[in-house]
Amino acid sequence: MKKYCIHLLIIIGGVVLLAGAVSSTWAEDGFVPLFNGRNLDGWVNVNCAPETWTVSEGRIICTGIPTGVLRTIKQYENYILELEWRHLKKGGNAGLFIHSDAITAPGQPFTRAIECQIMDGNEGDMFAIHGAKMTPDNSKPTREGMRSFPKEKRMRPTGIWNHYRVESRDGILTLAVNGKEVTRGFHLNPRKGYICLESEGSEVHFRNIRIRELPGSNPPPELIAAADEGFRSLYNGLDLRGWKQTPGNKEHWQAKNWILDYDGKSTAQGEDVHLWTEKGYGNFKMIVDWRLPDEPVTEAVPVILPDGSTAVDDKDKEITVPVLDAGDSGIYLRGISKCQLNIWNWPVGSGEIWGYRTDEKQTPATRRAATPIMNADNPVGQWNRFEITAIGDRITVVVNGKTVIRDARLPGLPGRGPIALQHHGDHVQFANIYIRELD
Repeated sequence: MKKYCIHLLIIIGGVVLLAGAVSSTWAEDGFVPLFNGRNLDGWVNVNCAPETWTVSEGRIICTGIPTGVLRTIKQYENYILELEWRHLKKGGNAGLFIHSDAITAPGQPFTRAIECQIMDGNEGDMFAIHGAKMTPDNSKPTREGMRSFPKEKRMRPTGIWNHYRVESRDGILTLAVNGKEVTRGFHLNPRKGYICLESEGSEVHFRNIRIRELPGSNPPPELIAAADEGFRSLYNGLDLRGWKQTPGNKEHWQAKNWILDYDGKSTAQGEDVHLWTEKGYGNFKMIVDWRLPDEPVTEAVPVILPDGSTAVDDKDKEITVPVLDAGDSGIYLRGISKCQLNIWNWPVGSGEIWGYRTDEKQTPATRRAATPIMNADNPVGQWNRFEITAIGDRITVVVNGKTVIRDARLPGLPGRGPIALQHHGDHVQFANIYIRELD
């Protein structure tokens, strides 16, 4: 079949721009566009502000702020993917993620995936990130682990378009830069997942994104990335849109890129001292990452028993034990502080439902259900992930993949209300705040 290309010239203000090439065999060669050149239909903004990813003149424009990802709505396994990219300043950074999970990894602004580096002056590296696995070719050890490095540097000068051709076939990945294969990786896990474009600090443009799917191998579930469950981000990494702000909170709850940082020093009064969502929620699943980042100090804290009571000695004096304590916070559900999921360093672990566990008017069964069945916290200072399910008056809390509160029935819990990140006077950081409404 004879092929030819039509180049479009656009003259703006006397400057001639090459808008791209339209191949007569765009469809005939089996490729289909992943980007329609007009809008972001077919893509999901995972954790960035709306203005981070926009479309102009047939290009996806990424500001680079905040750090995060834009992904396809569909998973892919075996395929050939082509795209063009360019940075507008020297040293600009971005990436192309292959076989990605649907949402970001715990404590990270990026997904578990295989990354093909798109960095001005350092293009073509391939490496597994945040729990993914790959056996690299032409590898060298780095601070982050083993990478597959390109056998030849082929990037064009800053500001000029570059072309990537990625081939994924049965767990083998190859990357060609500007027409020549330079990098390979083997034994990919996952080997089926989403395709992502990465935002990482500087403006980058993408265009002519197209894919040709190849026959699949029907990989087992353990080789398939986590699928989209309908979560959407409640924090955009740029500002606090969607959250109530009061004058006393304004300088203390701060958007610091992908991290929402609270210094513990709000001067707001009453319940306004906490950071509340503008919207109320009924039944939902929620993901929240958190950490207490300050240097811990030794504190004596009570021992909580499995029935929710505190341990006492033979003279009814409360028993305490020393812990490394870095502060305290929590998450309020359905608009009330009574349904507070604790974030702290007590031996009982985070996730307990404070207002119900400590309420002696509640039945023994309720207090026991509101007490964690294990401590699943990571070491002090590290990131942790809450997975919270609220259905009716029942709450389940998973901490770092382990269920600590199982289907606890909470009498009197409102059917709907806002969610709050708690002020407790201590420095705390949050990230990756997602919700999936179940109403």
